[in-house]
Amino acid sequence: MSFCDNCFIAVTHEGTPEGKIETIGGIECYVATPTIPHPKERMLIFLTDIFGLALPNNRLLADDFARNGFKTIIPDLFTGDPIPVNPPADFDRDKWSASHGPAQTRPIIDKVIAALKEEGVVGFAGAGFCFGARYVFDLAFDNVLKVSAVSHPSRLVIPDDLEKYASVSKAPLLINSCEVDKPFPLEAQAQADTILGDGKFAPGYRREYFPGCSHGFAVRGDISNPLIKAGKEGAFKATVEWFAKYL
Repeated sequence: MSFCDNCFIAVTHEGTPEGKIETIGGIECYVATPTIPHPKERMLIFLTDIFGLALPNNRLLADDFARNGFKTIIPDLFTGDPIPVNPPADFDRDKWSASHGPAQTRPIIDKVIAALKEEGVVGFAGAGFCFGARYVFDLAFDNVLKVSAVSHPSRLVIPDDLEKYASVSKAPLLINSCEVDKPFPLEAQAQADTILGDGKFAPGYRREYFPGCSHGFAVRGDISNPLIKAGKEGAFKATVEWFAKYL
């Protein structure tokens, strides 16, 4: 359940976010809206890593989902208190974490989803990166989501959360995994396949694996490295295809 050093490493990607900040359910959110025809009653909830809205990469990735036809909402999971993109050496990880646990974070997500439901949204996809993957699992446990995708998940309890997913969730699950990942290592990846794979999870399960990549690759890796660039693009493509199939 703890952080790893790679959780605190972010390479900022180039680009200018095109979405806008809106208040939804009293929560500040980044909203990326497709310019192409898209179903207004279905939306993607993007649950970020610990850098939240402060890291441009998260907003740029939301824009990419929007270009593929998914209206995407990123709630500010940290109410203006994300991890600094370049945290100082003396940054107190434990103190920050204590202020941003499930008791503080899940209500933020629930408020946004409740407000969107009031606006007529009936289907949600959940994309979780690192920290955010914990809450994709929790939403799937409550069957709030129609479909789930997580990339280099952290804060999961293995194998308990995988077994619970298999027993209570109805949301098809995609996991984008990688070679070097302390929070979701190769052993956990193998357990996911054992518990959910080979048709054992009827709604649908798929795991992608990206060699040469480490925790964080799908959103904040150094894309000057060809393997990481391929991993980021591959994880995004797999997620778009997964959502297109099930949302």
